[in-house]
Amino acid sequence: MSQWDDLRMDSKISEALDVQCHDKKHRSSRPFLTPHQIAIRFHDLFPHEFSILGKPIGGQGAEKPDSLTQYISQGLSKRITQQLITNIEECFLHTDNIHSLHYAKDGQILESSTQSHDLSMYRLRNIG
Repeated sequence: MSQWDDLRMDSKISEALDVQCHDKKHRSSRPFLTPHQIAIRFHDLFPHEFSILGKPIGGQGAEKPDSLTQYISQGLSKRITQQLITNIEECFLHTDNIHSLHYAKDGQILESSTQSHDLSMYRLRNIG
C-alpha cells in the first residue's frame, strides 16, 4: 500500500475541496481550487498528516519537485485519469497573460508561477 493510501488522501482531499461559492447567488456549483489552495486547506485540516508527509506546501513557482502542491496535483491527476477517483473533477486554467498567482498562509505569501504550464484546478463533482 502507498503512503497516499495509508493516509487516505482521497478522502482528506475531498474534505479540503468541500467548499461553497462565497456568493450564494451563483447558479454554478462548487468552485475549483488550485493545488496551492488544496495544500493550504490540507495543512489546516490535517496537521498530523501534513507533518507525516514532511513536504513544504509549495515553493517559488511550486516547481519544487517534492512540494505538497506537486504531490497532490500528480496524485489527483493520476487517479482521476485511471478512474480511481470519480468524485473529483479536474480542469486547467489557460495561463496566457497570467504571470503568477499569490496565496496567503500564516502571514506569508506563496507564489505559483504559471509561465511554463497551464494550471490544474480541482473540485468535487456535483451529485444529483
